[in-house]
Amino acid sequence: MNTQVKRALQEISRGCVEFIGEDYIASLLERFFTTGERFSVKAGFDPTAPDLHLGHTVLLQKLATFQRYGGDIKFLIGDFTATIGDPSGKSETRKPLSKEEVCKNAITYKEQVFKVLDPAYTEVCFNSQWLGELGVAGMIILTSKFSVARMLERDDFTKRYKNNQPISIVEFIYPLLQGYDSVALNCDIELGGNDQKFNLLVGRHLQRAYGLDKEQAVMMMPLLEGLCGVQKMSKSLNNYIGVTESANTMYAKILSISDEMMWRYYELLSSCSIEELEQLRAQVQAGEFHPKAAKEQLALEITARYHNIDLAKQAKIEFDNVFSKDEIPADLDVFTCAPNEWIAKVLTQTGLCESTSQARRDIRAGALKINKEKITDEKLQLSVGEYIIQIGKRRFAKVIIS
Repeated sequence: MNTQVKRALQEISRGCVEFIGEDYIASLLERFFTTGERFSVKAGFDPTAPDLHLGHTVLLQKLATFQRYGGDIKFLIGDFTATIGDPSGKSETRKPLSKEEVCKNAITYKEQVFKVLDPAYTEVCFNSQWLGELGVAGMIILTSKFSVARMLERDDFTKRYKNNQPISIVEFIYPLLQGYDSVALNCDIELGGNDQKFNLLVGRHLQRAYGLDKEQAVMMMPLLEGLCGVQKMSKSLNNYIGVTESANTMYAKILSISDEMMWRYYELLSSCSIEELEQLRAQVQAGEFHPKAAKEQLALEITARYHNIDLAKQAKIEFDNVFSKDEIPADLDVFTCAPNEWIAKVLTQTGLCESTSQARRDIRAGALKINKEKITDEKLQLSVGEYIIQIGKRRFAKVIIS
């Protein structure tokens, strides 16, 4: 294996949880460096929400790395499969989306991915193109390629079966449809989260079953932890950083992660090289570079990626003003609530707290400020007026009671 291939494999495998078919990827890279011939890399995204967050962009960053080393990206929007619902890692059937919801979300995905990917080496695909035309005969042929016994090897299906929880036939069909995407696109490599291993392997199996003269390599990436540092990044858990959030919000949220979690974000989200990252980590460990400065560097890079460098620098100035000088952010989200609304309910309506019980805990802990004054009355009701509400150091909202 030559030096170029080794170097490319190092960058490609960075942060990867599991590789299947590494030798095949090495051969594709060697062919690219020798002849310039490119290869295809697929990653599928079900448009289940209108906006992507940084957890989704772990795969996008890896796809961008492949582009530098000969990968032509098939960015697959699962507009057909999203109407079914993937139960991967779930204990129950996931609610399917309507076609209208899927189409609306898919449009925003197309707008967002090119903040990371090079359009010259990216093809946006929709699996309704081939799955919608599969027909009854095609579906019967597809289901004949896989056994029920193999399907029940999937961990979440096994648990639900043992616990007498329902599993619909359509859930068996989902991994087959995802696997068929790899047949239709004739992929060389597929990327996915480590919760998608079974579905990714189905793609390899179906490529053999349909007589393709190759078997796609599979690369699994970890699920990025959210701002809490424990659970995966998720809008439902309110621990996410959305790629469409304002520059000020994005920068502040990145600065809020722990020093330890910062390295995880660097590894999975930063464009800096392995050598640059190792050097930075060594400088921090030696006390030559402060962890906060390293975090600011990361926040500037990511904010500039989804906005621009000027807005990123302005976000840093805003952050420093707010948190160093105890000022209030200039671009507060504004909410309107009813008169005499319970403060705990206001905090949940504004998204400053996940639940009223969490709100009460925060108030008791002294984390609540209203118009810069600390409030400890968890039974407080807000009368008509305008309020700047703050939880902790970094969460603000403007509330109008009218």
